[in-house]
Amino acid sequence: METIAPTTLQGGEFLIRSSDPTIFTPEDFDDEQRMIYDMAHQFIEKEIWPLLDRIDQQEPGLMQSLLDKAGELGLLGAALPEAYGGMGKDFITATLINEAVGAGHSFAVAMAAHTGIGTLPILYFGTPEQKQKYLPGLATGAIKGAYALTEPGAGSDALSGKTNARRSADGTQFILNGQKIWITNSGFADIFTVFAKVEGATDKHQGFSAFIVERQTPGLSFGEEEHKMGIKGSSTRQLFFQDCAIPATQLLGEIGKGHVIAFNILNIGRQKLCAAAVGAAKKAIELSVQYANNREQFRRPIASFGAIQYKLAEQAVRLFACESALYRTTQLIDAREKESLAHGTAYEKALLQAAEEYAVECAILKVTGSEMLDYVVDEAVQIHGGNGFSEEYPVSRAYRDSRINRIFEGTNEINRLLILDMLMKRAMQGRLPLLQAAKAAQDELLSAPSLNPTSDQIDLNTLQEHIARWKKLTLLIAGAAVQKFMQQLEDEQEILMCLSDMIMDIYLAESSVLRAEKIARQQADSLYPLLAQVFVADAAYRIQQQAHEALTAFAEGDELRILQSAIRRFARPIPINTKQARRRIAATLREANNYCF
Repeated sequence: METIAPTTLQGGEFLIRSSDPTIFTPEDFDDEQRMIYDMAHQFIEKEIWPLLDRIDQQEPGLMQSLLDKAGELGLLGAALPEAYGGMGKDFITATLINEAVGAGHSFAVAMAAHTGIGTLPILYFGTPEQKQKYLPGLATGAIKGAYALTEPGAGSDALSGKTNARRSADGTQFILNGQKIWITNSGFADIFTVFAKVEGATDKHQGFSAFIVERQTPGLSFGEEEHKMGIKGSSTRQLFFQDCAIPATQLLGEIGKGHVIAFNILNIGRQKLCAAAVGAAKKAIELSVQYANNREQFRRPIASFGAIQYKLAEQAVRLFACESALYRTTQLIDAREKESLAHGTAYEKALLQAAEEYAVECAILKVTGSEMLDYVVDEAVQIHGGNGFSEEYPVSRAYRDSRINRIFEGTNEINRLLILDMLMKRAMQGRLPLLQAAKAAQDELLSAPSLNPTSDQIDLNTLQEHIARWKKLTLLIAGAAVQKFMQQLEDEQEILMCLSDMIMDIYLAESSVLRAEKIARQQADSLYPLLAQVFVADAAYRIQQQAHEALTAFAEGDELRILQSAIRRFARPIPINTKQARRRIAATLREANNYCF
């Protein structure tokens, strides 16, 4: 398998090629980035955590005042150009802020909605006049932003919404009618990016367009606050548009191109969600370790018991893998954006194009980040035992607040389907030679197997070899499924889900090993190889299971027997003593009394 420099990898290309250990990792942050992260982290610890109960009670004016404080520190405008009052920081720095703020529960949701979907549509698609009017206020928090896409009958199928916009007779206004639901920050936002279909449009998207709607616009009204399972401090209301007249100058982008805005912003949103999940998970692990060290049963700290050590170590392993994939992807997007800017691409297009290039990776991050956090907080509650079910302990809030992440930014089911859909489309467009790679894997399967004995010595190079074989297996099964179902494959969602799970494990496993290789070269006593080994060893079993499940869903007879031989050949168990590895990882966590990797 060919090895190339990571900055030259195209989106999705990790499935057919390998990167070398020069990938970007969290250990590569520069001093300024660490300083900004520390500032954001301290803001959450000092300004947000002491007020979590009041935030969840939605104390009037509190969330707005906290957003104002974040604005004073520059956190709201970090990614905005200096020309609009922002800090002009790069994508990696902005991601670090998202991670630090991720531990802020409902505040994190409000801030992410403001800085992401509330601000970015105007930054990337607004006219010069719209940018000058709104962006300086959004950068400081003087203007609060929100995003109105979802409708009662249109969740994952966003383009089926019924909210409509009618041109006025003189063409100077659009008249909006319709309803939006689940709108974050809707209780206090000053402006909304609203999606509606323009009547009379003849494009294939029925005029699906975006508009900037100000809060005081006549005809715009709001429902009561939703009573939610978690993120209770996040304002969530319905929006109602009844003959809501807005100036034609408030059209955002072009008529019929609203999907371009919605889907491009989602790519960035998925990456941001993963960053927030990483930050939230670090806090939950901190709470888990400290409680396990202090809580005694049978005259011993519960952290000394193997069952608890397993949980602590597995929390760390899953977080390590997700964080490794997050910053690997973040640097790829950042490098592609900077390369585009150097070649004269307009600022407004550079990051969106870079995020679109790595849309597959962003979907992977969204799913794995949200599910990693769900695992971490669930085990945090379990480590706390009965106390974890008490409102007096913060892990109960972490458990409730985590659940929404598997629904935000496209459900995890939709994102799993998108991973395969985007890869297949890129193959058909000639952007990725997946079909050629699948054919090569098929030829290898039908050839005589290598007689080289399998070594019992498991090092990072060996793990890379295992991952390379997983890629071949995945391509084999995907290729066989395409041949079997052709255009109907999109209806075989169970098979697509299995393949997506295999791809996600491959990406996280490779990211973990690459990070471990890089750090091991610098620190001989690093435990990163142990973290990577445990993740890869467990992923091997998951790969086997998903491969079997996918194959038996469509293959039979000789075809099934041949493809099952591919599982035995390309997805062998990895003989690692994961119990001993987890105990060493847990011991390090216990000694640090915190997440320390």
